Amino acid sequence: MSKRFLQNIGKNIKNLRKDKKLSQEKFGELIGLSRNSIGMIERAEVNIHVLTLYKIAKALEVEPYELLKFD
Repeated sequence: MSKRFLQNIGKNIKNLRKDKKLSQEKFGELIGLSRNSIGMIERAEVNIHVLTLYKIAKALEVEPYELLKFD
């Protein structure tokens, strides 16, 4: 998977998470991931599974495609 694509997803997740005023730790609790895992996703250090993307989108109250948007 393209690093740029992953970076874009991570940036979108981070921005939406911060808009909701959620820490990485609290957000991780909502979707069943560790704070470390959230950080790795936001920094594009890991590939993200489609089901995880879905859980993240639902927790952020957005449609999954919104996480895939490029600026």
